Parts: sequence; C-alpha cells; structure tokens
Amino acid sequence: MAAMNRFKFHYGPQVVSGLGASGDLDPYVPEGPILFVTDANLRALGLTDRALASLRERHEVSVFDDVQEDPHEASVLAALDMAREMGATGVVGFGGGSPMDVAKAVAYLLGSGERIADIYGVGMALGRRAPLLLLIPTTAGTGSEATNISILTVGETTKKGVVSNALYADYALLDATLTTGLPRHVTAATGIDAMVHAIEAYTTRRLKNPISDALAKEALQLLSANLITACEEPDNLDARDAMLRGSYLAGVAFSNAPCAGVHALAYPLGGHFHVPHGLSNALMLPQVLAHTMSAARDLYAELAVVMQPGCALLGTQARAQAFVEYMRDLALQAGLSPRLTDVGIGADDLDLLADEAMKQERLLVNNMVEITRDDARRMYEAAL
Repeated sequence: MAAMNRFKFHYGPQVVSGLGASGDLDPYVPEGPILFVTDANLRALGLTDRALASLRERHEVSVFDDVQEDPHEASVLAALDMAREMGATGVVGFGGGSPMDVAKAVAYLLGSGERIADIYGVGMALGRRAPLLLLIPTTAGTGSEATNISILTVGETTKKGVVSNALYADYALLDATLTTGLPRHVTAATGIDAMVHAIEAYTTRRLKNPISDALAKEALQLLSANLITACEEPDNLDARDAMLRGSYLAGVAFSNAPCAGVHALAYPLGGHFHVPHGLSNALMLPQVLAHTMSAARDLYAELAVVMQPGCALLGTQARAQAFVEYMRDLALQAGLSPRLTDVGIGADDLDLLADEAMKQERLLVNNMVEITRDDARRMYEAAL
C-alpha cells in the first residue's frame, strides 16, 4: 500500500446527468460560434436534432459529421479548418468515442494553434484548448467524455494517442435516452469495453491509486449488473442510465490509472481489420487476463467479489479464476463473437498483429506482466 500513498488524481469534467438533458444545452454553452462534431449516421437517425435545436436558439452552429470508426487524423484537420473558418469559440462532441475523440483534438488544436504531429504521446499537448468543450456520449462504453485521451488513426493503420489534461472537457452530459436505439451488438461491445477500462485501471502497473480503484469497482458493479438487461431490454432506461454512469466512472478511473495489455493487443485488430474497438477488447480480454494472472491474482479475486458476491467464500485462486470465466461468459451471453476467426482474422495474420502490438508502448508498459512479441503472438493464436 505504501506505493499508493502518493498520487495525483483528476476528476475530469463537470457532470450533467438526466433523461432528456441533451435537449437543453443553453446553460453550459457561452456566447460564440460552436462547432458540433458528430457522425453522419447519428444525424440520419435524428439523434442530434434536439441538441442542435437547443444550440441554434442562441448560437451560430456548424456541423462536422465526417467521422468514421477509428477516426483518422484527417477528420480532425478537416473539422479544425471548419472551426477556424467560422471563428468557433467552442466545440461540442456528440456520439460514441470517435466523434468525442475528434472533438477533443479539435478543441485543443483550435485553442493552442499547434500542429497535430507535435502532440501525439503522453503530456505533449501543453497549451490551452478552446474556451468550451462539451461532450455528449451516445454509447455506454468508451468513457471518452470522461477522459483526457484522443485516439486517432495515423497513416493507413497506425493508432496514436494524444494524452493531456488539456483535453478534459468542461462538461460531460449523460442522457441515457440517447442510448436506447443502439443495436444489441453495439450495446454489448461498448459495455464490455467499459468493463475492460475498469479492470485495467484496477490492475494497472503504473499510477494505480485508491480513488481509481473505488471508481473502477463501482463501475464494474453497475456494468455487470445491467449489461444483459440493456441488451435484452433496449428501452429499459434504468439499465441504460446505470450503464452510462458505469461507463463514465470507468473513464475517470482509467484516465488516472491507465489501460494496459488488453488495449495494446486490441488496437491492431481495429487498425488493420476494422474490428469495432469494444469487440476487439472482448476478443483479447481472456488471453491477457490469463497471461497476467500470476501478478494480478489477488486483484482479480477482489474484482470477482464485486461482480459475484457469492464467491467471497472461495480461496484467492478460485475467485481469480471465477473472475476470468465470468468475463468470458458475460461476453458470450451478451452475444459477442468469441474468436478472431469470427471477424475474418486467420493464422496468416498473427505475425502482423504481434508486430503491431509491440508498437503500443504507451499501453504495454502498464501491464503487470511483461508482454513480449512472442507473448503477443501466442495470445493472438489462442484467440483464433
């Protein structure tokens, strides 16, 4: 415990939570033109209508919706051009992790005037962002509304992160009504993604701290208790609200106690094979949990009791193993594909994946057990 006596913690943005809250943004947005970052699908579904109508009552608003999954830095630069052209003083990010990550990067570059190539990495963005950044999630998974991280695709397939406290939003607005229309597979994948954030925050080798631990436990309790209900009863607002809160808490936790091996091995699946991020995490979670078991056994055992109080009487090893099995079974019950072959990845891809995983040094350094290239290849092979 001595190592945890000294730590720093950032609570992130101010939270506004409530059903229908996205229809009244006026109290949080000061005067000035606003760039609204979202994706074309959300606009087509009409999900952005209320938020945009609220903003347009008092503000000039330009909408940038050319954002794809695994957003490219080119989207950030195009959105930045639009923001500069209109003289935007604030940015609203509306959607899943992709629009919010783009919004964070745009808000920072708009305020700081820096080049995007100069801010990749941890603590490289040291300037000031635009005066307003408001984030509104439409999925309960990425936790991007809570974090100081923007993950972008650079070149054809490489994922890079901008990690800086300057990327924290002023407000995170949690409105569970925005999540009720999600397809089951999206609810499932984003929910597992949020759980991985909490698990990795709790078991990280670097910067683990008691506040992140408490938030991670609460997040796992909320997420594990409500994921299947949210999948099977998509209009259940109680479950949706609990999932959104759990995702946010996990986001705050891993902003301060960073993610590790699961994310390191998941990113190449998205970068090269366009596997959705939440599903990528679900596919690699069992392998990384098993690989890290020798160092994380006690922590796994503690998390097992959070999600399955009935296993408290078991020994440490049994509880740790129950935790690994519970996470594997939960993903299956939610309906996620259990194998890499289900998403078109085969044995011929193993070397490429292993090579790419080794580039994720920012994440690998946080894993409690070292992951070598041979380890990564073995885990990918086990996931086929």
